[in-house]
Amino acid sequence: MNWNQLNTIDQLKTIDDLSNTKPVLILKHSTTCSISATALNRLERNWKEEDRIFVEPYYLDLLSHRNVSNEIASHYNVQHQSPQVLLIKEGKCVYSETHMGINLAEIMSHLVG
Repeated sequence: MNWNQLNTIDQLKTIDDLSNTKPVLILKHSTTCSISATALNRLERNWKEEDRIFVEPYYLDLLSHRNVSNEIASHYNVQHQSPQVLLIKEGKCVYSETHMGINLAEIMSHLVG
């Protein structure tokens, strides 16, 4: 899976702008958590590169960029969790899931509508 790296707060503006034409998936990942590693692995195992037609994936190493993770929680009005996926459309979080609830098929089902 070819992730876009999310490393700065300024990138949230780019994500908001992009999400006006294409949904954006943000994965907040803790590199020291086994549950987070499992969620990441499940996403990457099920991802097909053609899925990028429908959604643009961003990866945040929240241990290295905790300030960005905190801003995501505030900016999109979601409670901080780890691991966590957020689906952004038109600058708003329209879907969020955490831990073992992270499932690519479920995420993709929220792209319609």
